[in-house]
Amino acid sequence: MKIDVITPTNPFLSDDAGKMPAHQMVYEKLRVMILFGDLAPGQAVTIQGLTTELGAGMTPVREAIRRLIAEGALTHQGNRRVSVALLTAVCVDELGFMRETLEPELTRRATARMTDAGLDALRTSDADLNAAITRGDVGAYLTHNYRFHTQIYALAQAPIMAATVDRLWLRFGPSLRVVCGRFGTLNLPDKHMDLLAAFARKDASAAAKAMTEDVTQGMKQIRAALDEV
Repeated sequence: MKIDVITPTNPFLSDDAGKMPAHQMVYEKLRVMILFGDLAPGQAVTIQGLTTELGAGMTPVREAIRRLIAEGALTHQGNRRVSVALLTAVCVDELGFMRETLEPELTRRATARMTDAGLDALRTSDADLNAAITRGDVGAYLTHNYRFHTQIYALAQAPIMAATVDRLWLRFGPSLRVVCGRFGTLNLPDKHMDLLAAFARKDASAAAKAMTEDVTQGMKQIRAALDEV
């Protein structure tokens, strides 16, 4: 999978990557590997292995690992090993509650600030997502789904809530690849059309409802996949 640098405010910063300090670039690359399931939940990796994978020095890799452990995305295993944090049923319940609280509110705020350009960008992202689903391209599906959501949160202009939600995605994102493996991309829930229609009408309540349903269905899929595992 091609590694793009992603942040809540600008989902794809690959064009600006050369402007980043080396330690930030390493952090972003490792973050994307976790977010999109290139490192599976529970998979242990060595620091030396990551320096080779990322083509980086030991110091920036250690710093990236330290930050991601603090964010709950990685767990220290000892012997210079780390692993992607595993989700438990309790974790899924907490994540679901927080997502169902914060993401609809971000969606309400985004509705009030929606522009024609913003709506066009969302439609493009959703079209890319649908094309990935048709192809059964899991990597592209995960990338475009994340892009779609982060574009909404950026439009909300609520950086504290958006940053919090983005850290939540880092906790459950790796399990979305497990979901795709269990159920396939064609069977994944899709409330994006309802969201786009609500945005076009400037209907904040309908948009928030569609986001709540999108989040709830997605977390149910994660629970089902974890139960099978």
